[in-house]
Amino acid sequence: MDKPMQPQPVLWWRLLALAAPYRAWFGLAIALGFATMGSGIGLMATASYLIAQAALMPSIALLSIPMVGVRFFGIARAALRYGERYVAHRATFRLLAGVRTWFFAAVEPLAPAALVERHGGDLLARAVGDVETLEQLYLRVLAPPLVALLTALLTCALLISFDARSALAVLLLQLVVGLILPAVLYGASRRAARQGVAARAELLATTVEALQGLPDLLVLGGERALREQLAQSGRRLAAAQQQQANMRGISNGIHGMASQLAAVAVISLATPLVRTASLDGLLLAMLALAAMASFEALSMLAQVVQSGAASHAAAERIFAITASAPQVQHEPAQSPQPLDASLTIRDLSFSYPGSTQPVFTNLNMHVASGQRLILRGPSGAGKSTLVSLLLRFWEGYTGSICVGGHDLRAYRSDDARRLFAVVSQQTHLFNGTVAENLRLARPNACEADMAWACQRARFDQVLARLPEGYATRLGEQGMALSGGERQRLAIARALLKDAPILLLDEPTANLDAAAEREVLAALDALAQGRTTILITHRHEEQGVERTGL
Repeated sequence: MDKPMQPQPVLWWRLLALAAPYRAWFGLAIALGFATMGSGIGLMATASYLIAQAALMPSIALLSIPMVGVRFFGIARAALRYGERYVAHRATFRLLAGVRTWFFAAVEPLAPAALVERHGGDLLARAVGDVETLEQLYLRVLAPPLVALLTALLTCALLISFDARSALAVLLLQLVVGLILPAVLYGASRRAARQGVAARAELLATTVEALQGLPDLLVLGGERALREQLAQSGRRLAAAQQQQANMRGISNGIHGMASQLAAVAVISLATPLVRTASLDGLLLAMLALAAMASFEALSMLAQVVQSGAASHAAAERIFAITASAPQVQHEPAQSPQPLDASLTIRDLSFSYPGSTQPVFTNLNMHVASGQRLILRGPSGAGKSTLVSLLLRFWEGYTGSICVGGHDLRAYRSDDARRLFAVVSQQTHLFNGTVAENLRLARPNACEADMAWACQRARFDQVLARLPEGYATRLGEQGMALSGGERQRLAIARALLKDAPILLLDEPTANLDAAAEREVLAALDALAQGRTTILITHRHEEQGVERTGL
């Protein structure tokens, strides 16, 4: 479950802190945005003045300066707009890349213990969809209010130099559409934005889960119910998006009306000045159109409201994950050097958080360096839980676990995991090549190293049949290989890691007899010279010490 929502100021400050390394880029984008709006106002003002002046049919010399002004502001507006968009997007995309890295770094210590109750699709929605939503924050929320403020000040400064009453009237209209209207829309947008973000995350999570279990759904005939579930999620998302679109339409209409009212107000208030010769009549249209053009910057504030509400909702979901406490709270500054490859467990007891039923109590065992041992027991006896404790995925146990002559908690988590090579019943292979999956264990492994590991794991025969050898892509979860072939590739990967202690967690479960014989033969080669713990519920294994759970 997500933690309670943080106060809005705290959340916004955390979002701004993520953008701090790119503040120079965003500052430049704001300056270019203001210059773009200034050029737009200058273009409207000089164009209207040129038309009014030309109506009097003066000498062409009198028109040359406003003609140059129109060309200058027209070209400058286009160039500045391009520069503003380029700088803003460049900074935002770099920022989002950093946010994704930060999010993964924050989630990595939580796996797997703190993530067991979360759907993989939901995590994907937060890591991809919610982070993408933050793009709106840095493109459409941070800069536009500052650009609008500077543009409003520029317009008022221009108007007040000719007529203070016109400047005041335009300022009042700018306050209405720049402050009051966004405040009203924000309250209505927050709920719609939160519903939209939640509906999109639900739709993505359901889709991912459906695609992963599609064969079973087809066999069980559950595709119709799934389609209805997806349709309901889609309807909820569409309803939230429609509500936001309606508010955008209302806001755009009000902005358009306000800009026209600004022009009317300037004309109404400045016309008496023209009659009394206090204002040159040629400037009347210039002031009216300049006031109207200033509302272009204010029109972006409607997007600010909706994008801000969506970004706020997405940020809540992102920070709800990163605020979770990892299971492993104690990380020493430095790990000790293992004395050997022994494993000793004394009076070990463990219960999962929130459970009153212990997984096991007062467990004792000792495995000397190079010795092989079987942990045998029925399903639910805690065999796989013990593996998770050894790998420091879970803590909160009582008793002691000593690895290599030192308490397990004396090792940093990464260093503790380097002492173990694991082959489990559910080998995860990534959607990459054979070589990429092998090099997870040793990134600098050369082809000779991989060939040695594949030969000992008896995967070399499989490799010879693959169309592109090490460059063959294995597909999602390694579906290009059979179950036994995936296990042999996992054994080759464990060989490349070359860890002193080997953990085998039901490595031949779900395999047929022929594949099991091949895997067991490969495991025998892998276990040579290593401390080996075989976890099983079977009784066929012989020749090793046994400890029951």
